[in-house]
Amino acid sequence: MINNVYQLVSPRTVVVKFEDVPVEGRVLVRPRAMAVCHADQRYFQGRRDAQVLRRKLPMALIHECVGEVLADPTGTFQTGQQVVLIPNIPGREGEGLYENYAPGSAFRSSGHDGFMRDVVALPPDRVVDASGLDGHVAAIAEFVSVAVHACRRLEATARTPIRDLVVVGDGSLGFVTACVASTFFPGASLSVVGRNQDKLALFSFAAHRYFSDEVPADVQFDHGFECAGGEGSSEAINFVIAHARPQANLMLMGVSEHPVAVNTRDVLERGMTLVGCSRSGRQDFERALEIMRAPGMQERLRQIVYVDAPVTSVADIKRVFATDSQTPFKTVFEWGM
Repeated sequence: MINNVYQLVSPRTVVVKFEDVPVEGRVLVRPRAMAVCHADQRYFQGRRDAQVLRRKLPMALIHECVGEVLADPTGTFQTGQQVVLIPNIPGREGEGLYENYAPGSAFRSSGHDGFMRDVVALPPDRVVDASGLDGHVAAIAEFVSVAVHACRRLEATARTPIRDLVVVGDGSLGFVTACVASTFFPGASLSVVGRNQDKLALFSFAAHRYFSDEVPADVQFDHGFECAGGEGSSEAINFVIAHARPQANLMLMGVSEHPVAVNTRDVLERGMTLVGCSRSGRQDFERALEIMRAPGMQERLRQIVYVDAPVTSVADIKRVFATDSQTPFKTVFEWGM
């Protein structure tokens, strides 16, 4: 089976590659909607180190995708069933290892072709049922699964009670993490710290919302999620450290291209645990979709989804990335190639 793959070959340049798709033991899925991630945007705009770009490109972008089953020789899924695709390629299994950290694991749209293709062929364990969800919301399931993974890690590693949580960052990652944390830990008081009044207004479900420069000095938290990334990473990390109770966990989720300064003196004095959280695995996807089906959650998530016009040409791919650079949260588009 011949397939079209839309690869980024250099910043802002997309070409079509033809490939022969293996179908034996694979679920064939037609992508229907996709979401743009900051990582995709960095590749598209050439904001990664030149050496990284040379190593990673060419590749098809996008790792957040919902699609429709075209055929399934394995009998796992029904034709026409709505499914979400898992971009993680598992590595070697090891005791206690999550699949996204296993040696030899890989990730689509990061050195391997992502989901910008006419048809995607995956093993059935890389496909998850997404029936009953709005397709535009289902498109960000991978993003939600990343927050699920962080909450699972906190649940597994916390040595002190989970009563007061703080999410630092009012962007898409902070919003989704706050949504998931409020479901994972319903008895905990949730606070959100940000810099943008309009964005903070969307966190109406949180117990407390603070501007980063107006948090009372005596406020303390049991555990925190750093969701700022980039240039704001250091400030966000050190904010949690400054307001952490003894033996607090700090879940590091924001990506920074450069080393960041961390107040290790207070980390040591408080006996804190810093936990790096990146990507997700099948169990995280399954829990994410369960959370997304809960009453009211789709409506809440729609607040951060901007649906752009459908993509039907290479020029439309470029348009979507331009649009995403101007939207405050998640850009979703229907795939019509």
